[in-house]
Amino acid sequence: MIRKGMKLYSILFGVCPKCHQESMYQNKNPYILSEVIKMEETCSHCKTKYEIEPSFFYGSMYVSYGVGIAFSVAAFIISYNMLGSSLTIAFIAIIVTLIGFMPVIMRLSRNIWINLFMSYNKELAEKSDVKTTKH
Repeated sequence: MIRKGMKLYSILFGVCPKCHQESMYQNKNPYILSEVIKMEETCSHCKTKYEIEPSFFYGSMYVSYGVGIAFSVAAFIISYNMLGSSLTIAFIAIIVTLIGFMPVIMRLSRNIWINLFMSYNKELAEKSDVKTTKH
């Protein structure tokens, strides 16, 4: 089970890597393409600054290559091996998958990238929980 405190939680749900209390993105829906990479500057709960340095998220392009490969392999295995399609159809399935999941791949890559540099802080999360329960 995936729960708060695990890096996988922050990666899959796009929440603050330090406190896991709020979404890093201004809009949670990645399919609103004009807002797919618009992020909050800081976490309102723990005040973590997301962009550690200027152009920090350019590094996520390297991660997106690996994530795209993973999605492509999954599309190929499902279409060619499980559904028994031809290689041409499997290739088309890969292209459709990459286009269809492009916003998800972009966000996952950013989430993975920031989680390489930041870790969950239980004390920080508990302090922010106390703040939110007092209001």
